[in-house]
Amino acid sequence: MSAIQPSTTIQLRRSIPTRQYRVLAVIGFVLCLLVWGLISVSTIVDPVFLPSPVAVAQTMTEIFRDPTIWADLWVSFMRVTIGFLLSALVALPMGILIGSFKPIEAVVQPVTEFVRYVPVPALIPILMVTLGIGEESKWALIFIGTYFQLVLMVADEVRRVPFELLQVAQTLGATQGEIIRRVLWRSAMPGIFDALRLCNGWAWTYLIVAELVAANEGLGFRILKFSRFLQTPKIWVYLILLGTVGLLLDLMFRALNRRLFKWAESGK
Repeated sequence: MSAIQPSTTIQLRRSIPTRQYRVLAVIGFVLCLLVWGLISVSTIVDPVFLPSPVAVAQTMTEIFRDPTIWADLWVSFMRVTIGFLLSALVALPMGILIGSFKPIEAVVQPVTEFVRYVPVPALIPILMVTLGIGEESKWALIFIGTYFQLVLMVADEVRRVPFELLQVAQTLGATQGEIIRRVLWRSAMPGIFDALRLCNGWAWTYLIVAELVAANEGLGFRILKFSRFLQTPKIWVYLILLGTVGLLLDLMFRALNRRLFKWAESGK
């Protein structure tokens, strides 16, 4: 008796050609644009709050001619990058230690789980008192928003390394330090790199919160300023810019992952 063949062309977890994937991605954006246009011309939402795509496109043309938007983009990019890099610099070694040694996990992980549920915006007054209203408080807020997530994700990736690999390394005479450097770290690298990609996205979501702290420039600051005067087309332009930057960074992380870790399942 012949095996039953699936009646649909969409199969579970089957890859599709790159060209087809890109076409479907474009279709997804076009559908969102069509839905946006239909809602904006209807009476469902007031145009003051949801301007039409045409109005936003016209405003975008005007804003992109003004160098202010590029200055805002650079300032915000540096704030997110510095806060995120500081987070990664601390979270990577700590996550490896938590995933490698149970005593360290017992001491650190429960506290980390506790702190990561504290709403980050609630820490703004404390950061302003302790670090002032300069760039340091903004970096710290992005650091806090990403560190406690990233360190747990890194620890989980280290725990996913098959224990058999550690046993083989021990049998060959490797020390604990060598096992961490040459087995745990290298095996977990593809997953850790993917965790960095996800947390970089979270860092950008904390940008507006960070720029609540006495900022006078930046994408988040400008969105808050526009909102006070209900300049919604300008708000949408800045939101689209934020989404575009985030998508480009995500694609960059994915491309680097595929290039660096061709041997890993998560790097495909």
